Amino acid sequence: MNPSRQLISTGTPWERAVGYSRAVRVGGHTFVSGTVAADESGRIHAPGDAGAQARYIFEKIDASLRLVGASLRDVVRVRVYLVDMSDLEAVGRAHHAAFAEVRPANTTVAVAALASPECRVEIEVDAVTAGA
Repeated sequence: MNPSRQLISTGTPWERAVGYSRAVRVGGHTFVSGTVAADESGRIHAPGDAGAQARYIFEKIDASLRLVGASLRDVVRVRVYLVDMSDLEAVGRAHHAAFAEVRPANTTVAVAALASPECRVEIEVDAVTAGA
């Protein structure tokens, strides 16, 4: 493995079972996996409330970024996956709260389903820190 490649795990059972990391940092670039509003035990936060799920997800993403010395302020790209585009406004408000000053590139798409039927939104980000 590349010694400059740092793998971040939060210990959820899916990481090991599926074979992925919560985040991967290479140099000044950090890539955070698609994140849903599930806690460590797999319980979904705020079933049916996409806005509350998005806020929870941004908190989880920020915590993962902080493990590698980054934060939401370093995010340059966001990808949002919704199971229902009628949730766009609520998720957009959560995105604005997290990134109003940062203004990263953003893509939002509708998908047929996510990992759990209770999940309304999944979000992934890419971040770049100084010196990258």
